[in-house]
Amino acid sequence: MIGPAGAPALERTVPELGPSLGSLIAPAAPGAAGAVPLDDIRLTLVTELFELAGAARAFGIDDDPAAALASLSRRSWLEVWERALASAAARVADHLDVRLASAAAESRYPRRRLRRERLSAGERQAIQARLAAGAADFVAALDALDATVPGASAAGTRGRDALAAWRIALVAAARRLETAWRALESAAVAEQRRWDAVVLMVHRWRRPRWPLWLLSGALLLPALYLGLVLGGYLPVPAPLRGLVESVWRRT
Repeated sequence: MIGPAGAPALERTVPELGPSLGSLIAPAAPGAAGAVPLDDIRLTLVTELFELAGAARAFGIDDDPAAALASLSRRSWLEVWERALASAAARVADHLDVRLASAAAESRYPRRRLRRERLSAGERQAIQARLAAGAADFVAALDALDATVPGASAAGTRGRDALAAWRIALVAAARRLETAWRALESAAVAEQRRWDAVVLMVHRWRRPRWPLWLLSGALLLPALYLGLVLGGYLPVPAPLRGLVESVWRRT
């Protein structure tokens, strides 16, 4: 089927992305104990990609190759990926903050100090950067996909050849996306371990005992001294003589 000006139609050319996405399309599974749950974000990512592919096929049926190619362009893929990345990074950071707050509640960690331990905006950005570190091959695959677009809507043999290359690049991008997501999941686990020491420090914190001992001494020493004076073990100082003799007369 050929579109306007001899351009090959796209509705049959857009490949099914599911097989290339591999484990990304697997149903949500119970996560490891304490792990940040990310399956719903992964499934949203896959759903959005399927919607892009569906839009590309619809534009192909309408003989609009430019719109069809734009639906699955590098920019469209990156927008979907970056939304998933931002959601995952925010969830990991929020999870860490919850762990710190829970540890602080158990140890009665001072609120002022806890505010210093909780994640800053810069630390949240750093977490997102570390979660994105495994996406380099995915971005490179999108660059390769983008390079095929100019010729993919051309007429004649050139268009058919370029469209075949576009299809191959699209499948490669889907495969690299699976790798990028798995790297993100591994980075999320590593991020939790990175903060384990801080959470443990907050959990093990104990209020210093020296103020209690100081206060106890300040109260007990005068009482002990007065008791020894009243008991006749120590001489009665002049300022206390009236009080002491009054007590002695009553006993």
